Amino acid sequence: MNTFGTRLKFTSFGESHGMAIGCVIDGMPAGVKFDEEFLQKELDKRKPGKNTFSTPRKESDRAQILSGVFEGFTTAAPIAIVIFNENAHSKDYENIKDLFRPAHADFTYFHKFGIRDYRGGGRSSARESAARVAAGAVAAMLLKEFEIEVQSGIFSVGAINSKLDSAEFDFDFAQKSEIFCLDPKLEEEFKQEILKAKKAKDSVGAGVYTRVKNAFAGLGEVLYDKLDSKLAHALMGINAVKAVEIGSGIKASQMKGSQNNDLMKDNVFLSNHSGGILGGISNGNLIETKTYFKPTPSIFLAQQTQNIAGENVLCELKGRHDPCVGVRGSVVATAMVRLVIADSLLLNASSKLEYLKKIYKLF
Repeated sequence: MNTFGTRLKFTSFGESHGMAIGCVIDGMPAGVKFDEEFLQKELDKRKPGKNTFSTPRKESDRAQILSGVFEGFTTAAPIAIVIFNENAHSKDYENIKDLFRPAHADFTYFHKFGIRDYRGGGRSSARESAARVAAGAVAAMLLKEFEIEVQSGIFSVGAINSKLDSAEFDFDFAQKSEIFCLDPKLEEEFKQEILKAKKAKDSVGAGVYTRVKNAFAGLGEVLYDKLDSKLAHALMGINAVKAVEIGSGIKASQMKGSQNNDLMKDNVFLSNHSGGILGGISNGNLIETKTYFKPTPSIFLAQQTQNIAGENVLCELKGRHDPCVGVRGSVVATAMVRLVIADSLLLNASSKLEYLKKIYKLF
């Protein structure tokens, strides 16, 4: 599917080496202040070619707003955003047009659709994630009206993992860091690990921590649209993500109930093993997730694979690729969490009769 969301939806379009990528956002209420400068800054965080830690592909990623905004405010009409591709090098992929790149979606897309868009992966390319960042920035404009803030950063690169507690992560530092590092003492070590992999014509994975501040209690639906399941769905849908944790995540399975339960006193939770979500509904605590990105599958070492005829061949890539996709992926994680929280906010508006009566001035 190319559409995400229940009340606040966005549909993305475009391919890595096509004319453009973009999105159409539907369900945004009228009257939200539209901050185009903020939108562009969010895209600039994710755009390629910024530094040695990302792909050398140069794209300005300038967003053009086609509809849904009038005199600086949303109109409730669909918001269409387009980003034109400026620096696609399709010729870099000519030598691999008939083979399946290891750990890419080439094999599965071909067997599902019978089409092989070899130009940078086509629709399966992480280039599409720019549209998610654009949509997430628009969602953030709604969240700002309620002082809800979503932030992300890198806490691990390869086998190097920050030992800081999540409460100690430095988001101010991450905003200034080239790799969005949350642990100032590990930034240089993280950078060297990425550059070491790049020099070896290889790649490395990363872990991303995301938190939601000031989320109200009551966001999320019960049973089949739980807030934690929606977050996991959103984050697992990002290119190269292979695992997601909510709150204590895997560690919760290693605890006893007496250790994992979040006790309460004076209307405050004394811990946050639940990651701010109980029964699929936010409890007013920080919402916390960890997202794990695999190493970028595009590496410059010769690798054994097969072609569309079933013959054994070597894959030798050219082109431009991120040595650590998790760095720019952290910006996409922020965007997807913003979209889930904004969607949940709108859904919650009709969860009680008294809310509806307030809207229509009957209560």
